Amino acid sequence: MFGLVFFILFTPGVSGFFCTSSDLEMSYTFCDSAAHDFMFNVTPCTMLNTSIWHAALTWVPKSDIAFLKVVFTVWYDGAKALHWKEILCSGADDEYYVCETLKGETIATTFDIKGKRTIFPKGDYSVIIEAFSDDSEKNMVMCVNYTMIVKKDSF
Repeated sequence: MFGLVFFILFTPGVSGFFCTSSDLEMSYTFCDSAAHDFMFNVTPCTMLNTSIWHAALTWVPKSDIAFLKVVFTVWYDGAKALHWKEILCSGADDEYYVCETLKGETIATTFDIKGKRTIFPKGDYSVIIEAFSDDSEKNMVMCVNYTMIVKKDSF
């Protein structure tokens, strides 16, 4: 029932499952054709009776991170459910340690994702995460499209 969610992305066009269980399937693709040095994992691989997922992220950016804007877009069964933008690094008094990372340096961090804030009904989700090194969203540094299939209602 509890599994390990793990994937490493190095090659353009790579896609595949990184989590599969009786109640959840997750897969990924990159939005662009560039090769990326990126790893993300989550435990446990389930939506049932889980209020916290433990995540680990490793990323080697291809440019300096002086400014970083992240855009999350979530689609549920073909309809846009969420569109959220956040500036993580502005270049002044940044609270995240990834800010000021230089091109080629490794970012490695762990964090918790608190899932009870959101109830995910059974269905198909597409989560597009885009990262930009400018506020105008013209200089994309990373884009990953996650597909999440919730097989059972968790409520």
